Amino acid sequence: MKKIINDPDQVVEEMLQGIVFAHPTVRRLPGYNVLVREVISQKVGLVSGGGSGHEPAHGGFVGKGMLDGAVAGSVFTSPTPDQVYEAIKAVDQKKGVLLIIKNYTGDVLNFEMAGELAEADGIRVEKVIVNDDVAVENSTWTTGRRGIAGTIFVHKIAGAKAEAGADLDDVKRVAEKVIDNVRSMGMALASCTVPAVGKPSFSLDENQVEIGIGIHGEPGTHREALKTADEITSQLMDKILNELNVSQKDEVAVLINGLGATPLMELYIINRKVSQILTSKEIRVAKTYVNNYMTALDMGGFSISILKLDTELKELLFAPADTPALVQN
Repeated sequence: MKKIINDPDQVVEEMLQGIVFAHPTVRRLPGYNVLVREVISQKVGLVSGGGSGHEPAHGGFVGKGMLDGAVAGSVFTSPTPDQVYEAIKAVDQKKGVLLIIKNYTGDVLNFEMAGELAEADGIRVEKVIVNDDVAVENSTWTTGRRGIAGTIFVHKIAGAKAEAGADLDDVKRVAEKVIDNVRSMGMALASCTVPAVGKPSFSLDENQVEIGIGIHGEPGTHREALKTADEITSQLMDKILNELNVSQKDEVAVLINGLGATPLMELYIINRKVSQILTSKEIRVAKTYVNNYMTALDMGGFSISILKLDTELKELLFAPADTPALVQN
């Protein structure tokens, strides 16, 4: 294994220190793997998080117009309830806190437990569970669909709603609207390597890919021979559009997400085909994001997320944001 690290047991600690050194608008809660905004305005608080290894998710989206706090677990491991509880308390401005949770059993249990602890302290807490992955209905990690990169749209749009001064019920409502209207699917060319394990999580033959992969290396729908970028993209888009109620003249937002080791050149080639497919169906693309947003360490591969927009979601999507990983004026 080749990794540019010091100690496999210190990767999360040293990463968090590096984030704070790089981004003065973000601070760390002393003694906890929690990043929060340096200045939190009087509004509904938003907290998300999960296992580390998905950078820039989730700490990279802490800032104006998106999250107020992000909790980092160990690599691919849910943060503990006490860490989430501290994040909730840190961002609470007496207007309530919304937890944005990806649909993995550990995340759901631990965030819910933290929410109950906070409510016992008199903090009003609501939650939404993101389940945008159309590849599989159930896995060893989840009951129901997994939450993957479509979560970024929830961060962005719910964050904009909170920044505009909406109350907790309204912020939750718009977050749930995003969840109802976003679908994603990914694939992998190669496995990732968890630092503490020191070897790839799974193996693929030289000419083999995994379709429908999860962001922790969970199995997808099947393995098959490597095809062209256009063929793979069409395959994923067929499944996504089958699950999303879009038709001619609808507007969508597109997120092409690298899983950690895929060059931007290839992500833009994928986006080219996505755009061609949507244009052929007379579906209009209002906004496109292409980059690494929710990775799986050094996994080779990508995911596609499509969000169906209405007037409200479009306005909030285009609202300003200022975070380490996403700046939008």
